[in-house]
Amino acid sequence: MDSEPISVRHMQPYEAVKSYRCPGCDHEIRPGEGHEVVIPVDAPEDRRHWHTGCWHREEKQRK
Repeated sequence: MDSEPISVRHMQPYEAVKSYRCPGCDHEIRPGEGHEVVIPVDAPEDRRHWHTGCWHREEKQRK
């Protein structure tokens, strides 16, 4: 996802009903845990769910 246009949506804890694997730390994002959904504009099927802290670190590195 380097430098491609993305959309980021915060997932509220009450919206998070499934488990995901964070690509930033490779740990589980549990149901009920607020997190970020990062969606490449040109490839929405490649969206990934990130811990909020992991995404903020990644976002700083992308700039």
